[in-house]
Amino acid sequence: MLRRTGPTTPAVSLPDFGLPRLARRHDVAGGVLTALAALLVLFGLLAPDDLTSFSAAALVRVPVEGLVIGAVLLVLPPRARRVGAVLAGLGLGLLTLVKALDTGFYATLEKPFDPIYDWSFFHAGVEFLAGQIGDAATVAALIGAGLLAVAVMVLMVLAVLRLSRVAAGRRTGATRVVAVLAVVWIGCSVFGVEIAPGQPVAAQSAAALAYGDLRQVGADLRDQRPFGEVAADDAFRSTPGAQLLTGLRGKNVVLTFVESYGRIALDDPVIGAKIGPTLDAGTAELRVAGIGAKSAFLSSSTFGGGSWLAHSTVQSGLWIDNQQRYNDLLASDRLTLGGAFQRAGWRTVWDVPAHTKDWPEGQRFYHPDAYYDARSIGYHGPGYAYATMPDQFSLSMLQRKELANGAQRPVMAEVDLVSSHAPWSPRPWLVDWNQVGDGSVFTPQPAAGEAPESVWKDPEKIREAYRDATDYSLKTVISFVRHYGGDDLVLVFLGDHQPPVVTPQGAVHDVPITIVAKDPKVLDRIAGWGWQDGLHPGAQAPIWKMDSFRDRFLNAFAR
Repeated sequence: MLRRTGPTTPAVSLPDFGLPRLARRHDVAGGVLTALAALLVLFGLLAPDDLTSFSAAALVRVPVEGLVIGAVLLVLPPRARRVGAVLAGLGLGLLTLVKALDTGFYATLEKPFDPIYDWSFFHAGVEFLAGQIGDAATVAALIGAGLLAVAVMVLMVLAVLRLSRVAAGRRTGATRVVAVLAVVWIGCSVFGVEIAPGQPVAAQSAAALAYGDLRQVGADLRDQRPFGEVAADDAFRSTPGAQLLTGLRGKNVVLTFVESYGRIALDDPVIGAKIGPTLDAGTAELRVAGIGAKSAFLSSSTFGGGSWLAHSTVQSGLWIDNQQRYNDLLASDRLTLGGAFQRAGWRTVWDVPAHTKDWPEGQRFYHPDAYYDARSIGYHGPGYAYATMPDQFSLSMLQRKELANGAQRPVMAEVDLVSSHAPWSPRPWLVDWNQVGDGSVFTPQPAAGEAPESVWKDPEKIREAYRDATDYSLKTVISFVRHYGGDDLVLVFLGDHQPPVVTPQGAVHDVPITIVAKDPKVLDRIAGWGWQDGLHPGAQAPIWKMDSFRDRFLNAFAR
């Protein structure tokens, strides 16, 4: 066959349109995404749940959980691998969120987040935030937090999916990397190698955290029945009223909680330099008026917040350190201090200016004869950030409406003072007690103070604000006793917990407690307690657990 020949058509060279460069950019972008995915997963596995433990060294260790996840995903078939990657990503995302919660709880409450009992703190936190930035901004912040939580979960799932695809595409290399790191982990674990003090190279913190949370859940669930049995075991349960509190007959007894009045207010050099002299001067003032005092410390059942836990611990003589115990207590018929006074013939009063909503479960449990909250107390003055009213008004109202009425039964009152509640600015100052009236005299005060958002930008300003707010509350209590204290008044004032943010992690849970009375027979009753004279407990003052106070008090005044 003859083949026709002719001129050869030259090859046409097509433009590459920059494809090699695009491919290189795609490879670089893919590498960056893979690196970011690896960093996110490592952060979820290695980041501590406590800011005091956070360091760069913590993030360059070898997590055993990552090795296990990687090994499992490498041996799974494609479909199962995708499902496993999604589940691992969800687990890591949840773990990261729990660590974030723990970080916040450690910083404010000196404890990790309890997945069973600590949801009540969110409600209190939302109320506090709304008081600082308003309802609309609070809603926006909550939406933002929710979106951030969803983003963490989604990004963690995407990160694990990407890493699993990359590893599956390079199975041999990925298997070698996992094997080498496993050998490194075992060797470092056996010999206790640390990259920094307290930071072992062979990390297993994520598994330890998950295990700890699961154990806590189990312990919480097991705690309910024993607590119910303890609550029912009450030495004063059936004591007749005629045998209760005989040493206080005819006295008005005021149990006053000073918000966030913790031991740091006395021990911290900067804060104590102002609070100590206030208490010492108050002791001298009262002594001149013939009024004595004895002081000590109680170890609180809570730290940095959860005032209701401390209040109910003092009232019930039970250790109320979580929301479930609190709920169980309110559903019981446990005799409280207020209940003992009521049984013995006192008129019981609750003066709780922080309460802005109905509290039916609390009123059913404590069943006071009179209940004054922020809505019913008759206050017509300004608010102070979180505080609905100044402490002076709360005590003035109690005096006018209850204590000054000599024709009725003697009064036992719980008063919850809130001026020393965070954010501690703006704060009130004392006015003449005769001018308190309906509270409108306080109208100019908040505008003269510094806004919370300004104070909370500076840690030193926060400490100073706490110091000054607590100083105001204590001066108000001292002034109240000086102004109204007679033979018929017995005042017990104490802190509920150490303050948040200001108190360093690892600090004790101690709060000061003081009993003030003009009648020397009252203080004679507690002479055997070993408490120190005056308003200012020193370093050697006794420390009792907070739940022991009810029984000691009832025994001291029943003889």
